[in-house]
Amino acid sequence: MPFLAQAATFGSLSVVGMAKNTGKTETLNYLLERLRSMPQHTIAVTSIGIDGENTDQVTRTPRPEITLSEGTLFVTAESDYLHRRLVSEILDISNATTSLGRLVTARVLQRGKVQLSGPADTATLKEYIDFLPSFGINQTIVDGALSRLSLASPAITDAMILATGAALSANANRLIKQTLHVCSLINTPTLESQPLCTLLSPLNNGLWAIDEQNNPINLNIASTLLAANHTDQLFRYGNKFYTAGSVGDAFLNLIAANRKNQDCLLVVRDFTKLFLSPEVLQTFYKRGGKIRVLKQPRLIALTVNPTSPEGYRLDSDYLCQVLHEQLNLPVFDVRKLKAAAK
Repeated sequence: MPFLAQAATFGSLSVVGMAKNTGKTETLNYLLERLRSMPQHTIAVTSIGIDGENTDQVTRTPRPEITLSEGTLFVTAESDYLHRRLVSEILDISNATTSLGRLVTARVLQRGKVQLSGPADTATLKEYIDFLPSFGINQTIVDGALSRLSLASPAITDAMILATGAALSANANRLIKQTLHVCSLINTPTLESQPLCTLLSPLNNGLWAIDEQNNPINLNIASTLLAANHTDQLFRYGNKFYTAGSVGDAFLNLIAANRKNQDCLLVVRDFTKLFLSPEVLQTFYKRGGKIRVLKQPRLIALTVNPTSPEGYRLDSDYLCQVLHEQLNLPVFDVRKLKAAAK
């Protein structure tokens, strides 16, 4: 990819698909292949959840595997490590366990393929991003996920590449609209007050108010989903809120509907917690509302897979051009890049 020099400058980078079969794994494989050829650039790779299967477990369609070259480090669970199709040496085995066993850190000695099932939560993922440079690597690449079911967030990385494609929608303009909406969530500004960030970061549960002195106050509401049942205490301390959990349209409508909260502030951990429709989000902003995140990865590029698993194909040139013009970011069809390189 033409932006490889920029991508290589980040200590951690995630590759995230907007949906299954949007080309995330193909993007990851291409990125790994090109970055490893850079002089003095060593890479570690891991995954959020389970990836790299021969067959997609939902659609039953074939999907590319993760291919790793000599010198690359990787982190995966014991079960998947035992089924690897490459030669490697073990560098570390974690004490913590996942559903597929302990996490194994290894170095590839002979090129081959592997299934990746890395850290299952954000805290562990962050520990590995901080831990892996001790083996002399320059960059950790994370096979990410935008899943409501995932407990680990790709937003913990410094930068991000987003993969979109025809699997998301058979209509090009609808696909573009959905992609632009997700990009707007990824680019949600960070909270300006560093002291407040420091206070909020350890808070992993519940809904909190932020008072006039920028102190978090526990509202004793377990989730934004339950906020409508506690409106009597919701607004006791003003119009600023924080939650480490997910936020949907209903909660945003709830706090925006209160006339005293035309300029309310909502702080979330990162963009993966936001499950908001474009219409509700724009209405919230028009009423003077603000959303801020504690952690924002830098979105540096998009890739487009114009072919869906069902076989229909969109015009990738059109998709790339419009998304590039709207986002002012590099946008590529990875398969065309690979074909051009041959």
